[in-house]
Amino acid sequence: MADEQNGWNEYSKLVINELERLNEGISNLNGQILELKHEIVKLKGKEESIKDLKSWKKSMDEVVSPTQLKELSKKMTELTTFKTQAITIFLIVQGLMILTLSVMKFFN
Repeated sequence: MADEQNGWNEYSKLVINELERLNEGISNLNGQILELKHEIVKLKGKEESIKDLKSWKKSMDEVVSPTQLKELSKKMTELTTFKTQAITIFLIVQGLMILTLSVMKFFN
């Protein structure tokens, strides 16, 4: 019977060690699960930001598309160039008119 008791003590120690190891493993898993939950919360926050950006882009696309915006920019550049040329020509014509009137007045 002493051998059975001794064997039971050995077995109970083995079982206790195994339970402690399993408990430690479960604790590690709980820690990892907690970290994963934090990561999921961060990802949900990023997902909300992406949804906000998508809705903003959709509303902006309703106003003007990127292609239309590019064309508008090109037309604005053309209009600015035309305006500069028109003002320059107007000033040259005005100068010539003043010069012509001055010369006519001088000779009369």
